[in-house]
Amino acid sequence: MNTPRKDPKTQTGQDERKHWLYRSENLPKLWLIQIVILVLALLPEFFIHHHAHIEQSGFTLDTSFGFFAWYGFIACTGMVALAKILGIFLKRKDTYYDE
Repeated sequence: MNTPRKDPKTQTGQDERKHWLYRSENLPKLWLIQIVILVLALLPEFFIHHHAHIEQSGFTLDTSFGFFAWYGFIACTGMVALAKILGIFLKRKDTYYDE
């Protein structure tokens, strides 16, 4: 069984298709989808009355508009930043397994 060979000249860049997430014509669509999802996630905030969970201590920040959205974003960003910082101290040399 002989498989047809591709010409080496056409294998670079032009002939190969990128994954649909990496194509530049899809970027505006992806941004629009992301914005729609974020708006849909915040839409219930207009209809729900939030009660403070630790009201006795005077902490009422969890009743603010979109608290769980921005708290989750800040927590996720903090975890990524912490992982990057830990990576600086915990990484091995590129030749670690070659020695």
